[in-house]
Amino acid sequence: YGTGHRMPIKATRALLDAALSGKLKGQPMRTDPVFGFQVPTSLDGVDPAILNPRETWADKAAYDAQARALVDMFNKNFAKFEVHVDADVRAAAPTLKEAAE
Repeated sequence: YGTGHRMPIKATRALLDAALSGKLKGQPMRTDPVFGFQVPTSLDGVDPAILNPRETWADKAAYDAQARALVDMFNKNFAKFEVHVDADVRAAAPTLKEAAE
């Protein structure tokens, strides 16, 4: 999208390790306002700025627009599979919650 950088591999590994080892349990979390999933507010080995990607964008409105576009793309693609999943899975799909933190 011409903005930002990939997440450093060390941060990716730290996040995966925490998820797989159970270290995320008991960590302070926030709910992402656009995508609705839980995100740790801090984690050893991970720059806290990465955990709130909107804060890494200089242009917050551009981030919000890109996040909304991503939700829209996900939902359009997911529509093909909705009939094959139960209501709980459908309810977990992202929605266009306004606006990011």
